[in-house]
Amino acid sequence: MHYDVIIIGGSYAGMAAALQLVRARRPVLVIDAGERRNRFASHSHGFLSHDGTDAGEIALNARSQLQTYPALTWLDGRAEAVTGQFDDFTVLTANGQTCQGRRVLFATGVADQLPPVPGIAERWGKTVFHCPYCHGYELGRGRIGVIATGPMSVHQAELLTEWGDVTLLANGTIDIDAQARQTLLARGVFIEEAGIARVHRDADVQLSDGRGLSFAGLFVASRCEPASELAAESGCALEETPIGLQVRTDEAKQTTVPGIFACGDLARAPHSVSFAVADGVMAGIQLHRSLVWPDASA
Repeated sequence: MHYDVIIIGGSYAGMAAALQLVRARRPVLVIDAGERRNRFASHSHGFLSHDGTDAGEIALNARSQLQTYPALTWLDGRAEAVTGQFDDFTVLTANGQTCQGRRVLFATGVADQLPPVPGIAERWGKTVFHCPYCHGYELGRGRIGVIATGPMSVHQAELLTEWGDVTLLANGTIDIDAQARQTLLARGVFIEEAGIARVHRDADVQLSDGRGLSFAGLFVASRCEPASELAAESGCALEETPIGLQVRTDEAKQTTVPGIFACGDLARAPHSVSFAVADGVMAGIQLHRSLVWPDASA
């Protein structure tokens, strides 16, 4: 079957885009590898009408609603390559299936690059977080540790004082100049210079000098990279942001390759479920407009 749009990535942004298109009765294929970025978190917070809902449940309900539209085809699998040009793209899947479409939308998300501290990865999304708006409230104004990864960690530590007593764990990764140090101290941030040996229990930190610190939760300003190299391999330009690499798009979510669009965490910052859904809606509408008026998009 030849689709109007092939969406690669079936998480919040990809499904939000698909919803706009199938409601316009356009045939859409979603190819999803099943790797939501927030799959490590048990609950999603800050998403209106779904605050505190299981993250997987939100995704499952969205998919169930989408699949009531006859214009939608859902394929569980991984896209391996995208070839072709405007109005005539071919997507090859990992199992050798080829799919044709007039447009392609990348909604493959990003992967978080965590610092090499033992114990962080196992607690990511549970007691180690990146977004205070998503997870700060649940810490009950308890002690918060910020594990430094770079200059953004100073900003993160300042902001998190809204949610509790903050300790910035420099861990030998950042040099805090006099001005930043003064600002942090004025905000009530304690600066711990010793290195980190490991994170254990829920959110306890063992320092390299043997001391231990207990926290209600830990935050890390992770660096983000595209979760898939497919967009770059398809010729889409990438751009550097303060939190990592993303696909470059214009205001219509069009990449630098005519006919290929991108949305969600892959193509915008900052990140949250709410932002991903909104970006997906915009991408879906703009994709539909490009099908109605193709000469304006080619």
